[in-house]
Amino acid sequence: MLLTLLGFGMVLTFMTLIMTRKLSPLVALISIPIVFAAIGGFAPTMGGMMLDGIRKIAPTGVMLMFAILYFGVMIHAGLFDPVVGVILKIVKGDPLKIVMGSAVLALLISLDGDGSTTYMITIASMLPLYKRLKMNPLSLTCVALIASGIMNLTPWGGPTARAASALHVDPADVFVPMVPAMGLAIVALLGVAFFLGLSERRRLGSVSLPASDTIAAMEADEESTGEHLPTIAGPDSADMRRPRLLWVNLALTTALMVALIMSLLPLPVLFMVGFAVAIVINYPDVADQRKVVAEYATNALAVVALIFAAGIFTGILSGTGMVEAMSRGLLAAIPKSLGPYMPTITALLSMPLTFFMSNDAFYFGVLPILNEAAQAYGVSAVEMARASLIGQPVHLLSPLVPSTYLLVSLAGVDFGDHQRFTLKWATLVSLALMGACLLLGLFPIMGSVVAAH
Repeated sequence: MLLTLLGFGMVLTFMTLIMTRKLSPLVALISIPIVFAAIGGFAPTMGGMMLDGIRKIAPTGVMLMFAILYFGVMIHAGLFDPVVGVILKIVKGDPLKIVMGSAVLALLISLDGDGSTTYMITIASMLPLYKRLKMNPLSLTCVALIASGIMNLTPWGGPTARAASALHVDPADVFVPMVPAMGLAIVALLGVAFFLGLSERRRLGSVSLPASDTIAAMEADEESTGEHLPTIAGPDSADMRRPRLLWVNLALTTALMVALIMSLLPLPVLFMVGFAVAIVINYPDVADQRKVVAEYATNALAVVALIFAAGIFTGILSGTGMVEAMSRGLLAAIPKSLGPYMPTITALLSMPLTFFMSNDAFYFGVLPILNEAAQAYGVSAVEMARASLIGQPVHLLSPLVPSTYLLVSLAGVDFGDHQRFTLKWATLVSLALMGACLLLGLFPIMGSVVAAH
C-alpha cells in the first residue's frame, strides 16, 4: 500500500508541478523521484536504480540527438521546402486548411511508426507557416501527437508488438482487424483538426500568401521585418540551401526510413551513420559542418538532457517496485462483479495506466494479469490485446515518453501547456477508437456473465 501511494503521489506531484509551472520538466524529473524514493526509505540504494534507468534510456537519447542533427541537415539543405510549397498552394493562408494539412502530413509520416521522425518532419515543414500567420503552435503539436498515437498501432510501431508478445498471439491477428477502427479514429482526428482550424480562422481570418513561399522565404521575411522568432532552421539558413541535392537527400532519407522499418541496424546507429553521410554530402567544408551542428546544438541538448532526466524518473519508479504496486493496487480496486466487463475496463484503463507508466510496464506487467482475469469470462487473448491498445493517443502525453519532449522543444511550446491543451482531444480520439472497435466487434463490451470453470 505504501509503494502504491508513493508511486501515484510521485507521478501526480510531478504532473502538478510542471502543469502549474512551479518546476521545469528537467528539474522535476530529477528531483521529484529522489524525494519520494527517500521518503520510501530507498535512499541507500536509489543511486543504482537511477543509473539503471539512465542505462536503459541511453540508446533513446543517442537516437534522438542524432535524429535532430540528421533532420537538421535536411532542413538546412531545403529537403522539405517543396512540401511546404505544395501545402501553401493548397491552404492559401487559411488557418483551417493549415491545421487539417498538418494532421494529414503527420498521419502520412507516422506510417514509419517512429514518433521522433514524425515530429521532426512535421514541425520542420509546418512551424514556419504557423509563425508567419501568428497561429497557435499548440494546435500543431496537438494534431501531430494524436496522429502519431493512432499510427503507432502498426506492428512495427511498438505497442502492438508488445501486446502480442505479452499475450503470445500473432501481431497480424491483433493489427489487421483494427485497420478499419484506426480509419475511424483518423476521421475523429480530422474532426479535431477541423475544429481547431475553424477556431483559428475565426480568430485570425485568412491571409493571402504568395504561392512561392518556402521555409527560407518565410525566415527571410521574419528577419527583414524584425519579427524573427526561434525556428527549427536559423535565420541565415537560406544561404545554406542545397536545391541541387534535393533528390540525393530524398533518396538518402528514404533509404534511412527503409532501414529503420527493416531494423537493419539499431536506431541510434542508423541515425549516427545517416547524419555522418548527410552532412558530408551537403556540407563538405568543415566550417559549414560546425555551423550546422551549432545551429541544432541547443535543441539537441535540451531534448537529450530531458531524456536522461527521465531515466532517473523511470529508474526509481521501476527499481523501488512502485510500478508493480500501482498495477496491483488498481487491479485490486476492480470489483469481481465487473469481471465480465474486463475488455471494456482494459480499454478504459489503458488511457491512465499508459500515461502513468511506460508501455513496457503496462503491456508486460499489467496486461497479462488483466488477460488472465478475462479468460475466465470467455474473452480471447487477441481481443484483450486489441483492447489494451486503445489508450495510445493519451499515452504519448506521458512525461515518460521521450519523443514528446522532442515535439515540444522543436515547436517552442511549454510541456505543461501542451498537455493541458491536448489531453481532452487525445482522450476523445481514444474513445472514438474504442467505440469503433466495439462497433466492429474487435473486442466485446463484456464476456460471459458466468465465469467458465
